[in-house]
Amino acid sequence: MQFGIFSVSDITRDPVADATPSEAERIDAIVKIAVHAEEVGLDVFAVGEHHNPPFFSSSPAVLLSHIAALTERLVLSTSTTLITTNDPVRIAEEYAMLQHLSKGRMDVMLGRGNTGPVYPWFGKDIRQSLPLALENYNLLHRLWREDVVDFEGHFRTPLQGFTSTPRPLDDVAPFVWHGSIRTPEIAEQAAFYGDGFFANNIFWPKEHYQRLIAFYRERFEHYGHGTGKQAIVGLGGQAYIAKNSQDAKREFRPYFNEAPVYGNGPTMEEFEEATPLTVGSPQEVIDKTLTFREWAGDYQRQLFLMDHAGLPLSTVLKQLDLLGEEVVPVLRKELEARRDPEVPDAPTHASLVTAKYGDEAPRQPRPNANRGDNVTGASPYQDTEEQFQASYPSL
Repeated sequence: MQFGIFSVSDITRDPVADATPSEAERIDAIVKIAVHAEEVGLDVFAVGEHHNPPFFSSSPAVLLSHIAALTERLVLSTSTTLITTNDPVRIAEEYAMLQHLSKGRMDVMLGRGNTGPVYPWFGKDIRQSLPLALENYNLLHRLWREDVVDFEGHFRTPLQGFTSTPRPLDDVAPFVWHGSIRTPEIAEQAAFYGDGFFANNIFWPKEHYQRLIAFYRERFEHYGHGTGKQAIVGLGGQAYIAKNSQDAKREFRPYFNEAPVYGNGPTMEEFEEATPLTVGSPQEVIDKTLTFREWAGDYQRQLFLMDHAGLPLSTVLKQLDLLGEEVVPVLRKELEARRDPEVPDAPTHASLVTAKYGDEAPRQPRPNANRGDNVTGASPYQDTEEQFQASYPSL
């Protein structure tokens, strides 16, 4: 079981200090948060992708590469990478590079995104978001597994004899999670490829996510990847922790009340009752998190959102101390004791290499520049002078 944190990269006013951090301060803070996550014994750090204020993480691959250089054990991921508005060729290149730089300590979570204006900024139509997600991932999946790709689809120019570089580390594609808030088609996509399914599990009642996860498990088995219980599931969660419940509620309430994502709506207590949010003591966080398994089944990754709503860096670091020292060790022990022996661990680069090669040495690709045509993007033939003149009559 992997435990970690994920960030949506918001820049939100601290209502207690009445101050809003600058972009520079928030970027510096998120790096410190990721490094401290490793220091307190967490397994995973993930960051989202946004291209609009008040968020700062427009380039998660760059950010995660920097964090990789500052850590030794932490698995780096996204929450999410936009499969709709990003070119899948660019995703293939950037995250293969991150895979090399981190020595395999990474995976990627893909999602459609929930900010409508982003689509036209990148020349896309939000009404095509689902077909975009399906087609773009089909191409990304191939780019990481085939040395030379021919492709023709509806949403981008064709590829002829194209090789994405660098090739994945050890010729093993990064593991992919498909993140979803509401869409069964994304659960279907994750199941079809045998990938992981990450249920956001933050803003909606558990019954909503329960249906999505059950559907994913059913389709995972349908496509022959294993039994439903062997499907790879991740869950989000929110927590604010203090030594006792009274202090936790007193400290977090002003942040909850003014947070753009849920302020001015239900009370904090109502939100806790309806969603996975836990504001309380370490034991209360443990108790509520253990209930996730009752409706989601055994799962492989639990990520907590802890740096949002304007909480200052010093508070977030203290939250990580409590999470890493008092909450996660108990959750590890309890969930491991309850886990069905048929349920696999979360995939890692090492486990994927072993699954592909066994005891053999991994293949180390050396792309052949003479195969295909990565220079012009044209089909792999040599133009005759007549063909050249026909194509470029003005030259």
